[in-house]
Amino acid sequence: MQGQGSDTLEALEEIRKHGHFLEVLGVFTRLGLTSFGGPVAHLGYFRDEIVIRRKWVDERTYGDLLGLCQFLPGPASSQTGISLGIMRAGLAGGLAAWLGFTLPSAVLMTLFAYSTGMLHSAIAAGALHGLMVVAVAVVAQAVWGMARTLCPDRPRATMAILAAIITLLLPAGIVQVAIIFVAGLFGWLMFKNMGTTSAPKPLTLHVSIPRALAIACLTLFAVLLVLFLLPGIFLQLHALALFGSFYRSGALVFGGGHVVLPLLQAAVVAPGWVNNGQFLAGYGAAQAVPGPLFTFAAYLGAIEKPAPNGWLGATIALLGIYLPSFLLLVGVLPFWNSLRNLTAFQAALRGINAAVVGLLLAALYQPIWTSSIKNANDFLLALAAFGLLVLWKVPPWLVVLLAALAGAVISLL
Repeated sequence: MQGQGSDTLEALEEIRKHGHFLEVLGVFTRLGLTSFGGPVAHLGYFRDEIVIRRKWVDERTYGDLLGLCQFLPGPASSQTGISLGIMRAGLAGGLAAWLGFTLPSAVLMTLFAYSTGMLHSAIAAGALHGLMVVAVAVVAQAVWGMARTLCPDRPRATMAILAAIITLLLPAGIVQVAIIFVAGLFGWLMFKNMGTTSAPKPLTLHVSIPRALAIACLTLFAVLLVLFLLPGIFLQLHALALFGSFYRSGALVFGGGHVVLPLLQAAVVAPGWVNNGQFLAGYGAAQAVPGPLFTFAAYLGAIEKPAPNGWLGATIALLGIYLPSFLLLVGVLPFWNSLRNLTAFQAALRGINAAVVGLLLAALYQPIWTSSIKNANDFLLALAAFGLLVLWKVPPWLVVLLAALAGAVISLL
């Protein structure tokens, strides 16, 4: 009997340490329904729920996962959630964390795409224009905050300005990809010796992912990226072209969040799938829903002109933009303990981060400013929204709702 009791205790301890799919799904669904405020706020919600309350991982492990997700391209908050799910319940836990955190906002953004086709009154048009105008303030806030953090010295600020100039002069998706790679190369050459003194040895992560599977995922990631970078290869089959455009955006966006904006604009506005007004209205609406900003992809897939669109297009776009994150996390986690000690990786990342600030600065002007600010009223509304966000720290979702209301009121004047 004593042996059976000890076996039961060991089994309970094993369940406590290694959860299951439904447990992770329940926790992250609640987070997906309540996590307002953008990526930085999401990381705070994760820490409170996972580290402090549930103690699935300790503070050092959580910090180490944050470091990994900041290094990889893709949405840092979503990747952190997926990593926490993997640490708790293996690959099934990672899938559960993504589903729970992503689906609530993805469903809301898809419904918003359906509703825009039904909104034809002057008041509704004014509200949609208010969403376009508030996008100016939201992106301006992102550029301001990221520039202060990621471009603190003259070389990186110069890289950001050059990236913005080149992007505006040569507004093509492949040019933005080239800027990211060149910035990584310059970062590797220029910032090798930055911040390498007296750095503490990082904590070792224990990840139960076979290395063979990791290598297969990295290989698939690279093959798909090369395939989808080939221009016009899937133009005759729009479903694959749609998937490829969002896969490319998810694989090449460093910094996540607002930084994906110029890549998505090049992916869907440039070929005429979505017009600028629809793009910016959806981007503004994405600020008002909980969960990750990358669910903006669901809206774009649903509202685009070529078929498949609607819910099927939303699903294709969402899977396309998130697949790189899954492949990279599964591929890198088993090797991260060794890779993160290489200073070359950190140096390249510094250059890439500076470049993405420039890409976002260019996007602030084109298409956001040029499509949204048409008169003095628009400028005043954008300025007021910026003041609420930066000076008064009003939650972004509330600023978005106020801007939509203001746009509706102005339409009646």
